[in-house]
Amino acid sequence: MTLPPNYTLHDGYPSVPEYLHLRAASGLTPKTPAQGAAVVQNSWFGCYITYTSPTPENSERSTATPTPVAMGRIISDGGWYFHIADMAVLPEHQRKGLGDIVLKRLLAYIKEHAAEGEPYINLLADPPGRKLYFKNGFVDSAPVSTGMVLDRRRVDI
Repeated sequence: MTLPPNYTLHDGYPSVPEYLHLRAASGLTPKTPAQGAAVVQNSWFGCYITYTSPTPENSERSTATPTPVAMGRIISDGGWYFHIADMAVLPEHQRKGLGDIVLKRLLAYIKEHAAEGEPYINLLADPPGRKLYFKNGFVDSAPVSTGMVLDRRRVDI
């Protein structure tokens, strides 16, 4: 899939403030600056898409700064286990195929760089993203396995 005009795909991560904004504005749970700072250091790979406003007709070149509008990353040991996280697209940029482009870039990176053997690739899907993930080959893991989270109200860590 080709990016729409004025969008650019980048390998890497947006800045911490941009990462925190993308998470919160796209409906993911907000995180702290310390949590956001750990993303770059502890992720295996990430990518994001920026949008640059079109150049006004009466201007020779754009002075607009590219703004991150979509992202995703992989948490991994680099061998066989790959968890896709932080898939987010700002609401005003949704329905343009940006999430699909990010997901395909992440999957291509796994294919290119994973250790020899069959990779195990998983993610947690919020309802709005399920159609995208199904379209790209993901299936519900139940009943073989089910996702679980630690209930912090029951256990203090």
